Amino acid sequence: MADTKVKAASKKPTAPKATNGSAAKAAKGKSNGVTTVAQPDPVMPGTDKPTAAASGSATTMPASTATFPKETYLQWYEQMQLMRKFEDKAGQLYGQQKIKGFCHLYIGQEACVAGQVSALEKGDKYITAYRDHAHPLALGTSPNAVMAELFAKATGCSKGKGGSMHIFDKEVGFMGGHGIVGGQVPMGAGIAFAEKYNKTGKLCICSMGDGAVRQGALHEAFNMAMLWKLPVIFVIENNGYAMGTSVARTSNVTDLYKIGLSYDMPSEPVNGMRVEDVHEAVARAAERARAGEGPTLLEFKTYRYKGHSMSDPAKYRTKEELEDYRHRDAIEGVRHTILTNNFATEADLEAIDERIKAAVQASVEFAENSPYPTPDELYKDVYVQADYPYIHD
Repeated sequence: MADTKVKAASKKPTAPKATNGSAAKAAKGKSNGVTTVAQPDPVMPGTDKPTAAASGSATTMPASTATFPKETYLQWYEQMQLMRKFEDKAGQLYGQQKIKGFCHLYIGQEACVAGQVSALEKGDKYITAYRDHAHPLALGTSPNAVMAELFAKATGCSKGKGGSMHIFDKEVGFMGGHGIVGGQVPMGAGIAFAEKYNKTGKLCICSMGDGAVRQGALHEAFNMAMLWKLPVIFVIENNGYAMGTSVARTSNVTDLYKIGLSYDMPSEPVNGMRVEDVHEAVARAAERARAGEGPTLLEFKTYRYKGHSMSDPAKYRTKEELEDYRHRDAIEGVRHTILTNNFATEADLEAIDERIKAAVQASVEFAENSPYPTPDELYKDVYVQADYPYIHD
């Protein structure tokens, strides 16, 4: 699982490809009474686009040539399946009201995290918004600790005080999910400043959604990051809709990576539905950061299969659009590569699936059997000063 991390094979990074990054135009279509605006196609130039299968049938894909070692593909498969099955279970538990409050699932976007983790080094820092369950899982945080946090239990990785939107694990370099839209962007730049100031040789990768690029703090952070050549990789996880409104309806610039060009920041679009592309783009950006060349902006063109949160019925898109993206599923792409190249058998992959299902179920049992935080936890982890003089009634 995530704690058996295998580093991808070292590949000499190349300069970013010049791409057109075709803009999403307001091409309207109707289905079942729903009007949608066409989304950016995550299949970028030079990548293989899966052949769309008939609705309800198995995804069909072209023959795949492995560009990384067997161990890396198996690691990606196991990481992404853990994310997927964990999130599936979280969605079920939310429906049973065992998880309360807000809950934002990552289903469909798994390649965005898996490719980051394989491309970066131990000691690098990660920070993101509130769609944050998958990141610590991929970095090696125990599913028990993440599930317990969703249950608001004391054994959670934020001691049950953060919940779904505020998961942290300093031990694996995860600097948290943050609930203020765009709030993590200047924080990510600040973490990178600390790494540079302390001469650690490490970097920070800062993820945000497509809706966060409308925040003014982003521009301030981009300007300072470029001015000071901070070792930070900014990532826009563009799943097309922000909360529920398409990029084409909220921004004159629909190729969001171009925002970085205003600051002379190296910027490029990436097929976020293909883990190989994510790894390679992050590896290039990391090499520049470690060489003192400053930040990079990557726009991961991706897609979430669920709504913005569990309370979102996602009626702003059609069933046909959703099905089309399911045929480009990153996990199925990796499975296809593994089987095509005889890296493992169907039975081997089924054994991995069963092991992950068991681990996720065990995390549920752990969370259910864990205690809630005691009242005195209210006064802990607020100030560094251990004996801070709180006024009690």
